[in-house]
Amino acid sequence: QVRLVESGGGLVQPGGSLRLSCAASGTIFHINHMGWYRQAPGKEREVVAASSDTGVMTDAESVKGRFTISRDNAKNTEYLQMNSLKPEDAAVYYCNANIMTDQCDLSVDYWGQGTQVTISS
Repeated sequence: QVRLVESGGGLVQPGGSLRLSCAASGTIFHINHMGWYRQAPGKEREVVAASSDTGVMTDAESVKGRFTISRDNAKNTEYLQMNSLKPEDAAVYYCNANIMTDQCDLSVDYWGQGTQVTISS
């Protein structure tokens, strides 16, 4: 069984910073992809930033230069450092990971429960 646990969300003022974390636990053979998505009320879920096992990094134009993704392989944890937060960044942020649980198995997408980020002055 694989579980993704997110933390770090909260209430911050515009221009403030937050660091989100996503810890993967359980039977993990290899993590192919791990990233962050967000969904605001009335809007579709969108990718924020992600990384692959090959080192390819992706981030949305709306967060470019402000958000940074990083990985702690020893802890199977990925972080999203969010700086210069704007009101439009308010959303529920979800962790997603594509994980192989065995070398002979196909990889499967897993999702965290989501963590709320609220921007308010």
